[in-house]
Amino acid sequence: APPPPTSVACIVGAAVQVETDAGLRPLVVTTDRTSNGPLLMYPRPRTIGGSAATENWVLDNFAADPATGQSMVHTAEAVAREGAMSRQSLDEVTLLRYQQYRQALADDRQRTYLQPVVIEQGRSRLTVDRDEGVHETTADGLRALKPVSPDGVVTYGSQTHPADGAAGTVVLARDGARALADGDGVVRLLSAGFARAEKARMPKAATTAALQALDAAGLAIGDVHVVTTHNPFAVNDLWFAQRTGFPLERMNPYGCSLVYGHPQGPTGLRAIAELVQALQARGGGVGLFTGCAAGDTGAALVIRLE
Repeated sequence: APPPPTSVACIVGAAVQVETDAGLRPLVVTTDRTSNGPLLMYPRPRTIGGSAATENWVLDNFAADPATGQSMVHTAEAVAREGAMSRQSLDEVTLLRYQQYRQALADDRQRTYLQPVVIEQGRSRLTVDRDEGVHETTADGLRALKPVSPDGVVTYGSQTHPADGAAGTVVLARDGARALADGDGVVRLLSAGFARAEKARMPKAATTAALQALDAAGLAIGDVHVVTTHNPFAVNDLWFAQRTGFPLERMNPYGCSLVYGHPQGPTGLRAIAELVQALQARGGGVGLFTGCAAGDTGAALVIRLE
């Protein structure tokens, strides 16, 4: 079976270690490079001309999940049909997420959790201190794009792009967290949820995992103040809103992976960091992160900032 979203699984694993030994302070680090992933070539001397076989670790993964052979776009289109989602509705969700991202950038809210990286290049230094690959998305620009699939509703505007990144967090017992927080409040892990949807229905799995996590925490969607998602397609957020009634405007206040891209390992952990910041900005509360993976899996985390 495809693995659950990496970041939630890593945090849960670290939390189990801390429950076993409260003196531990696991550092969870996730990183991935998908903007220019490995291209493998295998010799085939018996073929005409000896032409090699190739394997693209990133694009082949997007084109066919291991369980069904269906592409990620196929999963989004299938769920869009079931949810009666129009092209216009997906474009509107996409534009909202870009507006939220730009507003967070303008307010300098992202500086609290994004760290610059300095790369030595001989005698020069390259500083990476902002997201790369973010498009100047507009309503007219989205409207002008053609669907990826014939007769489909998903465009290259309403889906994410391969990106690179790294994210980290420290998981501690309560006393250690309070000492480190120095009075700023701590994040308490309430529950996690892992789920599978029907085969090749990936966008559904994030919502199912979220509901499982809320149930495990003894909470309902009405108890949640902020939601962040890993949404490789705008379909994911619209399906979540349809099934839970949670307002789209209260999701992803700092933008999301639909905007800044999808390095597969750390994507969720960045969204969790953004969830913490959003809760801190409002003075505390309950937050929910949820995301999907591969062809039909999802994972969610419920937290409280207290």
